[in-house]
Amino acid sequence: MRLILDKVLKKIKPSATENKQLQKNTLQFLKLLNSKLKEAKAILGGSGEKDTWLSGSYDIDIFVQFDYKKYKDKSDQLAEILENTALKQFPKRQRLHGSRDYFQINYNGFLFEVVPILKINKAEEAINITDISPLHADWVNKNGKKVKDEIRLAKYFAKTNQCYGAESYINGFSGYVLEILVIHYQSFEKLLRAAVNWENKDVIDNSKHYNKNEVFKALNNSKLNSPLIVVDPVDKNRNAAAALNLEKFLWFKKKAQEFLQKPDLTYFEKEKITFKDLEKRTRQNLVYLELIPLPGKEDVVGTKLLKAFQFIKQELEPYKIVESGWDWENQKKATFYFILEKKETEPIRIKPGPPLSMEKYVKEFKKKNKDTYIEKERIMAKILVKDYKLANRIKGILKQPYFKQKVKSIKSWKLA
Repeated sequence: MRLILDKVLKKIKPSATENKQLQKNTLQFLKLLNSKLKEAKAILGGSGEKDTWLSGSYDIDIFVQFDYKKYKDKSDQLAEILENTALKQFPKRQRLHGSRDYFQINYNGFLFEVVPILKINKAEEAINITDISPLHADWVNKNGKKVKDEIRLAKYFAKTNQCYGAESYINGFSGYVLEILVIHYQSFEKLLRAAVNWENKDVIDNSKHYNKNEVFKALNNSKLNSPLIVVDPVDKNRNAAAALNLEKFLWFKKKAQEFLQKPDLTYFEKEKITFKDLEKRTRQNLVYLELIPLPGKEDVVGTKLLKAFQFIKQELEPYKIVESGWDWENQKKATFYFILEKKETEPIRIKPGPPLSMEKYVKEFKKKNKDTYIEKERIMAKILVKDYKLANRIKGILKQPYFKQKVKSIKSWKLA
């Protein structure tokens, strides 16, 4: 197993050149930003500050810390203040909405996310969840010095197995949760071995904020909906894994068990969804779509794509879905696929009507439905299904207003 993990690390750990590039561009960006800041200071945050980032990932978190005493009563104005001062020098910035608005700026091929926060010393002072972020970095750097590469392995494993990210369209493990878990168990392998035995509502409390089961009395019920409770080491009132759903929890457990039983590099290779590959591995009916997403904030766009996928899936249920899935490549192109048992449904659908004893309603039913008959003292109707063929059903689905509102355009779709 270690040989496999070492091979993966060579691929995912940033090289000395990459590290140098990141540091150089980050320092330049911070210098530019701080030159225009008078009552705040911009600092590096996120996985860049923690040194847990993955090779090829050039999204960098920058936190602009405003003085707590002076700005605590202006928490909802921080984005406005930042935009009207230091960010004027970046005219192509994009403002995104969140619990507190933040900004995306492309600089020398790196995407900087600039987040205005209040400078705090302890979690209790936070007015917004983002205020705590630098404390997270401090905790990881203090407690995870020896396991940074193990954290990288955990992140990449979750990513390639489609359970990485706390966004609402993913509901998986956030980077911070994986950092806490690896630090708690002290290695990636130990995390996997523990995950296999996780039970619903297990509690991970690395900083030992609570005695056994005390957490269920201390935390608000809304924070305890996730199958795994990970008490935030720097904020005992927060479940860091609150976004995790049961599906991704069970999937991670399943993949952990499979990898431990038979370690293989394929668990660190994200399967690309292509029409040719899907066509090769199934003899059943295949529906394949490529879509262009709407522009906007990742979480919002991703949620719309998920709803579009779920809508098609529901509409295709009569064709007996064997397997389905979707992917969103580099936030540019989305791919949906559905493998089905049937290519056609019954061309006639039977619609039950009222009992014959309800004469008034029977007459109304006959007026609305032409082809009727009686079965077991009840009026019935034969309804012609116009789109009983799969191709016609797909065409109809793609014209539905609900679906069209969720995507920018349909690039292509195929049947096999």
